[in-house]
Amino acid sequence: MKIGIEGQRLFRVKKHGMDMVALELIRNLQEIDKENEYFIFVKPDSDVDCLKPTANFQIIPLGGGPYPSWEQIALPKAAAKYGCDILHCTSNTAPIKLKMPLVVTLHDIIYLESISLLKKGGTWYQKMGNMYRRFVVPKVVERSQRIITVSHFEKNRIRDFFGFPADDKRLVAIYNGVGEHFKPITDQQELQRVKAKYALPDHFAFFLGNTDPKKNTKGVLKAFSDYLKSTSDPLKLVMLDYDKSALDALLTEIGDKNLINHIHLTGYVINTDLPSIYSLSKLFLYPSLRESFGIPMLEAMRCGTPVITSDTSSMPEVSGDAALIIDPYKPEEITAAMKRLMKDDNLRGDLINKGFKQAEKFSWRAMAQEVLNLYHEIS
Repeated sequence: MKIGIEGQRLFRVKKHGMDMVALELIRNLQEIDKENEYFIFVKPDSDVDCLKPTANFQIIPLGGGPYPSWEQIALPKAAAKYGCDILHCTSNTAPIKLKMPLVVTLHDIIYLESISLLKKGGTWYQKMGNMYRRFVVPKVVERSQRIITVSHFEKNRIRDFFGFPADDKRLVAIYNGVGEHFKPITDQQELQRVKAKYALPDHFAFFLGNTDPKKNTKGVLKAFSDYLKSTSDPLKLVMLDYDKSALDALLTEIGDKNLINHIHLTGYVINTDLPSIYSLSKLFLYPSLRESFGIPMLEAMRCGTPVITSDTSSMPEVSGDAALIIDPYKPEEITAAMKRLMKDDNLRGDLINKGFKQAEKFSWRAMAQEVLNLYHEIS
């Protein structure tokens, strides 16, 4: 069987969630499948060492202009040229017109939901991307042989939104995994290297905020402001890959511009440095308004870092009983959870131990095997 996999953004330097999921899928398929022939379609970029070809895996750099034209024109032409029996598109969208069976990974349908958190906020790039997905995804869903999503919560959302019958086999939930390199880092030399590289403070809470409204950055900043006012020896807040001008605007909005003195912006952090940052942090904040899965929670758990997360969407499903659960719409609950974790050593120890056990339930190898089984179902 000839299998095409869309990996448009795999070679870009600054990879994010969906890019890492696609990369881990392909790497693990390379380990477990030596029989089928694979064609990985990527857009040319500079990080060519992240994925290497093997005997039955060809990497096909593919030009074709901006994202929509690359996906709608260049990708289906290439898949036909290489005689693919299946094309798997990994990042929510896919060609509308395609000659072979289509598998699409639909991580979420947040951009299709008419909820207040999506009506404002976010960058123009994010808004334009959402407009494209709102147009393309319903058509892609209609013609897909299989639709993979990443949690049972999201499966139910997709089923209800598109009116799938409850027993429709086209819609499948396959959990994401977590990298084996995420583990407690105890090597002091490595910890000091990462601490110096990103100029990290001695004691901090870690937050993966960004400009997407679902990440609840404004709520976290409100909670952190209150935390500072009620704590004699507070932590700093470390934020990954966040623009200072966007942060200044948010601090003005919440009325606490002095909060900038207690926040450290790291810039972009490469994936291999993340385990050290988790290991150095006192707690990990993940109080999103809406997530389809939540890989960073598992990364933190594998590194022995206690997690604060939300009672909404997929987060209780993925975190189990291994996180401190709060209402993300109530900043005071985030504040209280931070204070509680810093005062209660028994609670910290309990969450750390439960976190190790919870994270063991998820692996990229298991995910890749389930996807491979799905390919064989429709071949």
